Amino acid sequence: MERRSALPQDFREVLHCLKMRSKYAVLLVFVVGLVIIEKENNFISRVSDKLKQSPQALPEANETEASPTPAENGSLASLRQLDAAFSQLRTRLRNVTLQLAGELGTAAPEPRRHVLLMATTRTGSSFVGEFFNQQGNIFYLFEPLWHIERTVTFEPGGANAVGSALVYRDVLQQLLLCDLYILESFISPAPEDHLTPSLFRRGSSRSLCEEPVCTPSLKKVFEKYHCKNRRCGPLNVTLAAEACRHKRHVALKTVRIRQLEFLQPLAEDPRLDLRVIQLVRDPRAVLASRMVAFSGKYESWKKWASQGEAPLQEDEVQRLRGNCESIRLSAELGLRQPRWLRGRYMLVRYEDVARAPLRKALELYRFAGIRPTPQVEEWIRANTQAPRDGSGIYSTQKNSSEQFEKWRFSIPFKLAQVVQDACEPAMRLFGYKLASSPEELTNRSLSLLEEGPPAWVT
Repeated sequence: MERRSALPQDFREVLHCLKMRSKYAVLLVFVVGLVIIEKENNFISRVSDKLKQSPQALPEANETEASPTPAENGSLASLRQLDAAFSQLRTRLRNVTLQLAGELGTAAPEPRRHVLLMATTRTGSSFVGEFFNQQGNIFYLFEPLWHIERTVTFEPGGANAVGSALVYRDVLQQLLLCDLYILESFISPAPEDHLTPSLFRRGSSRSLCEEPVCTPSLKKVFEKYHCKNRRCGPLNVTLAAEACRHKRHVALKTVRIRQLEFLQPLAEDPRLDLRVIQLVRDPRAVLASRMVAFSGKYESWKKWASQGEAPLQEDEVQRLRGNCESIRLSAELGLRQPRWLRGRYMLVRYEDVARAPLRKALELYRFAGIRPTPQVEEWIRANTQAPRDGSGIYSTQKNSSEQFEKWRFSIPFKLAQVVQDACEPAMRLFGYKLASSPEELTNRSLSLLEEGPPAWVT
């Protein structure tokens, strides 16, 4: 009697427990059931295939006797019906499981993406790169190829240019695969025990400035490119590589890869799911910005523009023309949609980003196949309404609605003409209008932008 009375009480406790955890219990049961059904279905399919083959094997076993093709036996018909029933049940279980997972906030994880932001200097790439840096599940690196450029010397043009592109490509491939140790061969001074205080612009990567990568700071060890919001010890490359592997996606920004065709092995690498975003900007605005940011390198340009004393060197104009052509050829390749790049390339103008940063950021995420978090939207809203005089030349804080056309009032018209003559093919491809007079250049009511296809997504 004691045993019989105890059973209902235990049963009520079990029911109460299941009721409290009903959603999770149901989800677990369906997942387990789905696995079992899948295994049973595979087993039945194999048996069915064997039975399908057995009638055909009879004439082969005794070729001297003529034998009509046997009719489908009852066992085979029953197995086929059972196979179909299991398939239907499996589909229903999968649908219910996915529905319950969605209700519980456990949707299927996104596939791992590898995003490359490809640009040139002073095109707004630091600003656009922050769109991915602010996403908590993305491991973002800012200009890691800077170390390679400082260590390996290549003369521009010819075989040397090809050689540099191949080195950049191979290093980039390893970085996207989270092999950060490859940078140790190029960092100067060389890291000791995988520790370095000299990684270029470490503070521009949130992933390198958060735990566990941010280790306690050490006395008398100066971090050359320190984190902005916290003090960290020298970068531990091993911890950084582990953090990269634990993040859902990887993104990298570089201004040192010009030829899109060299990225084909990366796009075809089965370990990578590459998305290439090529960012371009009006070359007149780029030159105006470089003359401020890199004043020493553009001294002759400034003297010629302001005083007309020193003649503008032809090799400098040719260098400008070569840069524009390199950008144009890469964009044309991407827009042609070769098989290896199909669905992996997006062309974006900085001016369009500056005019509507949130909308363009969502387009970039949609192209990359990544769901943005609210932190991305918050950062964009907070950093696109910066004070007019509150930004340095490397700042990612922009009053974006005003900044993108500021160059029109800082560049002499004759300098704009030189750029237009050297870069006209690229400007026409990207939808930048040529100014025929100083009045057209400085009149903001006259737009210098054509309305191109939406982001040129291919």
